[in-house]
Amino acid sequence: MAPLHAVVERVTRRIAERSERTRSAYLERINAAAAQGPVRAELPCSNLAHGFAACSGSDRLAVRGVSKPGVAIVSAYNDMLSAHQPYNEFPAWLKDSVREAGGVAQFAGGVPAMCDGITQGRTGMELSLFSRDVIAMATGVALSHEMFDGALMLGVCDKIVPGLLIGALAFGHLPTLLVPAGPMPSGLPNREKSRIRQLFAEGKATREDLLEAESASYHSPGTCTFYGTANSNQLVVEVMGLHLPGSSFVPPGTPLRKALTEEAGRQVVRLGQGEGRTSIGELLDEKAIVNGVVALLATGGSTNHTLHLPAIAAAAGIELTWDDFSELSAVVPSLAKVYPNGSADINHFAAAGGVQTLIGELLDAGLLHADVKTVAGPGLDRYRQQPFLDDGELVWRDGPAKSLDTDVLRGVDDPFAPDGGLRVLEGNLGRAVIKVSAVATTHRTVTAPARVFDDQHDFTAAFSAGEIDHDVVVVIRNQGPQANGMPELHGLTPALGVLMDRGHQVALVTDGRMSGASGKIPAAIQLTPEATAGGPLSRIQDGDVIRLDADRGTLEALVPDDELTAREPARGADPTPFGTGRELFAAFRQAVGRADQGASVFGQAHPQVRV
Repeated sequence: MAPLHAVVERVTRRIAERSERTRSAYLERINAAAAQGPVRAELPCSNLAHGFAACSGSDRLAVRGVSKPGVAIVSAYNDMLSAHQPYNEFPAWLKDSVREAGGVAQFAGGVPAMCDGITQGRTGMELSLFSRDVIAMATGVALSHEMFDGALMLGVCDKIVPGLLIGALAFGHLPTLLVPAGPMPSGLPNREKSRIRQLFAEGKATREDLLEAESASYHSPGTCTFYGTANSNQLVVEVMGLHLPGSSFVPPGTPLRKALTEEAGRQVVRLGQGEGRTSIGELLDEKAIVNGVVALLATGGSTNHTLHLPAIAAAAGIELTWDDFSELSAVVPSLAKVYPNGSADINHFAAAGGVQTLIGELLDAGLLHADVKTVAGPGLDRYRQQPFLDDGELVWRDGPAKSLDTDVLRGVDDPFAPDGGLRVLEGNLGRAVIKVSAVATTHRTVTAPARVFDDQHDFTAAFSAGEIDHDVVVVIRNQGPQANGMPELHGLTPALGVLMDRGHQVALVTDGRMSGASGKIPAAIQLTPEATAGGPLSRIQDGDVIRLDADRGTLEALVPDDELTAREPARGADPTPFGTGRELFAAFRQAVGRADQGASVFGQAHPQVRV
């Protein structure tokens, strides 16, 4: 194993130094909470009686007598969403396995789980990012009864896993495992689905053609198989040591999935015992956070994690910045090609060696911290191992040391690209991020006139009317967190792809988000300061030439600075949108912080000042 890479070491040290005060205060708080022991032992009799009133048999006696560890189950189960439908069975399995290990598990609470696939392009998408912080608060409510010595978090997708983690870190003195559910089987190849979407955008395919393709792609219980935010969640969380080794991409409905779920119940009890006690707040330190960023970069993961990982880190008292992402991205090679960065899906990635081979390659190159705590025990080396069933017994064996399919997964000595797939852009329009892992090198620099829209549907209408058939930088503004909750704009991709395929220079610049499935179009996203807060994007006009240069890391309006600043900002978004529950989130829009600080509504956020 090579020594730790100098840049990884330097970035980690810098994060620790800038976070020293907040991290120390956080650890002091959770250590004080841990020192109190099981709080339920000190509850007044009436309070405690409410806590076991619904229990029966040995569980009732154990909770009443405070004689066994209590484990909270917090779940994002609902049966409309394919990724979360498998969780229906998990609580019963977990209660049995926790009991077997000498504890008592209780279903402490459910959290909401919305699907960006369903709300994409709809007003409900304006609730999506804020749902992360709602999930964090709901997790806090579930754990606030002070009945528990450990916790199991059941969630998979987009905002759900970050929300569960942020909520769990508020109770950072508790040993906590995340319990995945696994991906659905591979369906219609993602490139074919994308092709039909583009044909539909051109009017060359019917709605029935499109629906047939989509339902052949998303076709059964389990996580969608492209490498969007959901599967990025699973990979990043495993590399941070919060899953059992090898558990991220085991399909639902299989004996191995059930065995891993049951083992998670047993393991959370073990983590709360004796000198090996490991709390989530201690485990999720600066090294674990950097490991998560490195894994994201090495696999071309979702841009949404430039929001989520800073917010998760902040919940543990750690300040993670976009500059940290950018510096690490310069030295972390691209080792995976999973759609939209390639033609393979997440099942192909797992078959090629998956997380275990990836971790081994990165560890051997000195790009991951090996000396970390994990829910499986000390040291990340144990995450080179894969789970198997041997005569019905769960065992771990060494995973493939080298990739079994180099079209999908490669080693550090033969990467797909020498650097990571994520970059930070800066210039007179502010700061943005761009995912280049699926963008051809010839498309990474675009200079073209702007066409400005304040709503994604206005762009779609203009495209359908044939108004845009030339080189263009499409500007979609007033889509930031203060404006409307920062919705994903993935629905723009087919039309932008058509323009690119016609031979035009095309780019997108927005203060909104793109999906974790963002692909071949160069897209400067999450631009901050946002237009609604008076950022420079609010002063851009149709015809202004914009240069996006992903290789140089710049994003500039080729307009004299004095002229740009002298312009009157365009009118912002409706401050009080109604419908689809958006009025319920007015307080969130007023409190939310900047995108580069995680777009959070919690205390660490620093709202922008409107000008």
